[in-house]
Amino acid sequence: MPDHAHLPDDVEPGDGVRPGHPVQVSRYTLAARINHWITAISLVLLALSGMALFTPKLFFLTGLFGGGQWTRAIHPWIGVVLFFSFFILFVRFWRANLPAREDGTWLARISDVLGGHEERLPEIGKYNAGQKFVFWSMSGLIIVLIGSGIVMWDQYFYPFTTIEQKRIAILVHAVAAVCIICVWIIHVYAAIWVKGTFSAMTRGEVTGGWAWRHHRKWLRELVGKPKEPRAPAE
Repeated sequence: MPDHAHLPDDVEPGDGVRPGHPVQVSRYTLAARINHWITAISLVLLALSGMALFTPKLFFLTGLFGGGQWTRAIHPWIGVVLFFSFFILFVRFWRANLPAREDGTWLARISDVLGGHEERLPEIGKYNAGQKFVFWSMSGLIIVLIGSGIVMWDQYFYPFTTIEQKRIAILVHAVAAVCIICVWIIHVYAAIWVKGTFSAMTRGEVTGGWAWRHHRKWLRELVGKPKEPRAPAE
């Protein structure tokens, strides 16, 4: 079911939110939000269990998973959940994250982005260049993590790999894990920094003012869609 805008006929997108006349714009469906949170929780659990197995100094984190043996057994299966959950997320959103002409201008004016001078930026679609960077970085890193993880997963794949391959896989897996944690931190920080973003992934809606300020091109596209025909009254 596509996202849609709930805008009264007498309200222009630029009106944003007015006292007594709130405007809400649907950004994510319930299914998309559930998909996102399964992916997010899986990534956090993988980071915690992975760090616990990475160094003895963080071994105490295995207590969150029932001990060392349980952590070692559960970690790869959480990775499987992450892979399939993100795959569904990828299918949902890859088109909206394709590069667009305005992305180059947005990046060139990154100082205005950081300074909050959005009036100097081009109109943005559903996602800006920074969000697209997070999306494609996550996509690539998850593929690297699942691939290297399979090589390391001796319980099922020991006969199909060599010790040299495992050594390389361990190094690649560790580097990719550090990178994806950094990307995740950027993602969370940006969501906190841009006020009103969290409501998109909790309630599925953002205010009209938020959409008009941060993703005006996307809002124009939503408002420009023809209304769904209503069933005739019986």
